[in-house]
Amino acid sequence: MFQGPSEISLDSKGRLAIPTRYREILRAQSEGQLVITAHPHRCLLLYPRPAWEPIRDAIMKTSGLDRQTTLLQGLLVGHADDVEMDSAGRVLVSAALRRFSRIEREVMMFGQGSHFKLWAPAAWEEQFAEIERLGAGLVPAGLESLSF
Repeated sequence: MFQGPSEISLDSKGRLAIPTRYREILRAQSEGQLVITAHPHRCLLLYPRPAWEPIRDAIMKTSGLDRQTTLLQGLLVGHADDVEMDSAGRVLVSAALRRFSRIEREVMMFGQGSHFKLWAPAAWEEQFAEIERLGAGLVPAGLESLSF
């Protein structure tokens, strides 16, 4: 289970150092085989490959005749990049994905259970402002009784 924030700097080659606390579990879950892809909110998703594959398969089973489905397939699967953690626990974030997400050097990385979201700090600040704006309206129907 991945959770919590990490502030990370990419190196000059565009490599992201996976936080130490996640490296061994990622190696155990996926032998260091990961997938980075685009998300509609202009952030990136980082998955252990075994967690990504059922999502990819479900997306690709949907009809390519529907415009929204085609756009989603193009975004999530079309941008998916297979990467491998090196011996130092780093993965290369492609230039195309960095451009898409507007990630330059600094990255906000958030554990999301089975995967991570990677945000450019300015984009995360915009997202956080939206969370603050929604306030109590952030909680969707069906989760109103959740106590936190």
